[in-house]
Amino acid sequence: MPPYAGTFAKPENALKRAEELINVGQPNAALQALHDVITSKRHRTWQKVLETIMFKYVELCIQLKKGRLAKDGLIQYRIVCQQVNVNSLEEVIKHFLKLATEKAEQAQAQAAASAKASTLEIDDLEAENTPENLMLKSVSVENDKDRADRELVTPWFKFLWETYRSILEILRNNNKLEALYAMTAHRAFQFCVTYKRTTEFRRLCEILRNHLANLMKYRDQRDRPDMTLPETQNFYLETRFEQLKAAADLELWQEAFRTIEDIHGLTIILNKSPNPRMMASYFSKLTKVFWVSENYLYHAYAWYKLFNLSKTYNRNLTAEDLKAMASAVLLSAVAIPPYESRTSASVSNLELEFAKERDVRMATLLGYNLDPKRDPREVLSRKALLKELVSKGILSLVSIEARQCYALFEKEFHPLDLCKHAQKVFSSFNLEAVVLSASSPIPTIAFDQFLPRMRSLAVVRMLQQSSQVYQTMKLETLQQMVPFLEFSQVERILVDATKGGAVAVRLDHQNKCVRFEGDELESDSIKNHLVLMAQKLRKGIKMMYPDATPAAASLASKSNTADLLSKIEVEHKLALARKVIIERRKEEQERVLQEHEKELEEARVALQRKNEAAEAKRLEEERRSREEKRILQEMEEKEKQEALALIAEAEKRNKALGKGKKGLKIKLEEGQKIDKRSLMEDAIKEQIKERQDMERKLNRLAKKMDHLERAKREEEVPLIEAAYKVKMAEDEQHHKEMQQQNAEKHRQSWEVNVEEKKRLSKMASEKDSFAAAIVTRRSEEFEALRIEREERINELRSLRRAERELARRRAYVRKLQQIEEEARAEAEAAERERKEEEARARREEERRASEQNDRRGDGESEQRRDTGRYEPRRYEPSRGGDSRYGGDSRDSRYGDSRR
Repeated sequence: MPPYAGTFAKPENALKRAEELINVGQPNAALQALHDVITSKRHRTWQKVLETIMFKYVELCIQLKKGRLAKDGLIQYRIVCQQVNVNSLEEVIKHFLKLATEKAEQAQAQAAASAKASTLEIDDLEAENTPENLMLKSVSVENDKDRADRELVTPWFKFLWETYRSILEILRNNNKLEALYAMTAHRAFQFCVTYKRTTEFRRLCEILRNHLANLMKYRDQRDRPDMTLPETQNFYLETRFEQLKAAADLELWQEAFRTIEDIHGLTIILNKSPNPRMMASYFSKLTKVFWVSENYLYHAYAWYKLFNLSKTYNRNLTAEDLKAMASAVLLSAVAIPPYESRTSASVSNLELEFAKERDVRMATLLGYNLDPKRDPREVLSRKALLKELVSKGILSLVSIEARQCYALFEKEFHPLDLCKHAQKVFSSFNLEAVVLSASSPIPTIAFDQFLPRMRSLAVVRMLQQSSQVYQTMKLETLQQMVPFLEFSQVERILVDATKGGAVAVRLDHQNKCVRFEGDELESDSIKNHLVLMAQKLRKGIKMMYPDATPAAASLASKSNTADLLSKIEVEHKLALARKVIIERRKEEQERVLQEHEKELEEARVALQRKNEAAEAKRLEEERRSREEKRILQEMEEKEKQEALALIAEAEKRNKALGKGKKGLKIKLEEGQKIDKRSLMEDAIKEQIKERQDMERKLNRLAKKMDHLERAKREEEVPLIEAAYKVKMAEDEQHHKEMQQQNAEKHRQSWEVNVEEKKRLSKMASEKDSFAAAIVTRRSEEFEALRIEREERINELRSLRRAERELARRRAYVRKLQQIEEEARAEAEAAERERKEEEARARREEERRASEQNDRRGDGESEQRRDTGRYEPRRYEPSRGGDSRYGGDSRDSRYGDSRR
């Protein structure tokens, strides 16, 4: 059989063949037949029947659990309908998902029914185990339900999981099926949550991350989703938030944290912030992640962000919701340990760098943009958060218990009774979860989760306050001061607080006491070890030589002090010079190291670019060679298909020629290469020969038909003339009959109308009187309406005339007021100008007087310079009277300056 004999010319034939195979119990053969049609290149044009074939195909794949074949078929169908009818692919995939989900649910119900049936089949209910169960338990730890699940449920769950993976792989990076991609991801999340499939959930999250990474890496793909469209951005953000919700439901906190990082990275890529509802869900999940990871500082900041967001954008929150959320914010802030958790007392620089990078990363997730050069603990800290809560007035919204807790730990001072007071406050807390309204982003808040941290904080605060009052304390007393914790837990808290630097305490089990060292730490004693050694040596010398003379001792001490002071100055200068030299050497070493690192980085970048260029060149060559091979293969395949079509056409033509005639016969041997050119030449020759034979046959047939038609018409002429005469006579007779019938009908109609007129003429007088009455009544109504309308018009005219008169009077009054105001303004302006003119004249007169006085003073000074000496003049009253009483005589020394 040649290789093309098994293919179907029409897809409908393949569908019928598959139905026949299914009916005879051969589903595998039916699936293979449909698979051949779907993957065939002859049927790459979309048709409605292909959708029906795909429905049947996915049903067979689910029935036979052929997940790989289903994926292959869907990929081929996507190629067919991607550019023509992508909705058909969406319908097929939805049908596929629906059937796979139903099969998994049926398997689960069947397993539950079988377990129930096995329970009902037990004969003796008092017997704990049957012999069969005892034998199975001896070789396996599984029970009946586990075995039923492994045999019935697990294979279908595995198939359903493969279905989700295949569909996500098919729909990835497809801009026309983004909604279906998001819907499939949501259903996969729901599958993992419903059946507690944690491993599959982690794989699903990794698959989605790889899809997004490939989407951003290869930006020149065809049918790639446009990440700038709002609809596409919403699809991706909603998928990630659904992933975060599923991770929280499964309590996979590490995966939830990675999802939070994905959401933050996605917002940076999209350059878009999610809506407030999504951000509220984001911060609510972030509070859980930070609490589980024991990162209490950022847990409190997440609560603070959630509270601010809900208070600002959620207008449906009730007062109780705000109170509960504010209390949670305050308690989470108070529960932050006042020290940093450390594994040891000393921390390496590498650990500090890691901690700094982690803090910057956490702050970025919370929406804080910090300077990388600064320490994040300086910006985001327990003290800063509590200060901000107080400044924002959140303390006024919290509950009484939370406010008491804050005051006890941050404001009050109870060195001995702090834990007892804290125990009273803790007992007043509501241990049941507070249920919030439906509009809140968090359904419930459990305040009892803060109690362990509050107890630890109470112990630390008690130790801090006791260290300010006492130097030692008995262990028994310390144990009695903490009633709500065992001493081993107190001891553990004390060690952690000492490592973190919150308190300086030593446990002395030998003397059964606790020693408070104040603010002095071990490092301080190490720094001052030389001073301590000198003091102890001096004390030892005094003990060894108690009889030494104090005078000699004081003299030696003074000389030693002087030498010491002189040497201290020299040592200080040498230390400063050594410090400068060390700093310069460090700077030089850092500069050399930076230059070396820069050279290494440049070399690495150059090598990387070179490798990338070589790799890109190699990939381009491989792509080009693959493309050339593909084109050659397609050309050969196309030529082969065309040759096969020519062969099939030649065979049909040979059959149509009949038994007695021979046409072109083409035979193919096994392994023979089909030459399209030779086949086309043979076919063309055959067609030319057939066309010539057909033309000769048609010419002969045309002559024969021409002679036959001419003879037939010559014989028809006399017959046609006789028939025409008979027809004319019949038509004339029919015309006369019709005229007589019409005249008779017209006569009968006229008589009927005359009789009707006589009958109706009797009522003519009544009709005329009735019409006259109607006309009279309507004339009266019209006259009344006309009079009413004229009266209304006259009223309106008078009203409008009065309004116009009033408007004219008002306009006249306004005009008079305007004229009066203008006259008043002109008078005021004239008065103002007159006053300004008088003031100007007065200033001019004063200026002239001052200039005259200045000239007189200058003349007198010149006269005094000429005489060379000062001659005082006596006072001589004028003849006209005393100058004190208004006389005209004035002292010439002053001129007219007294005016």
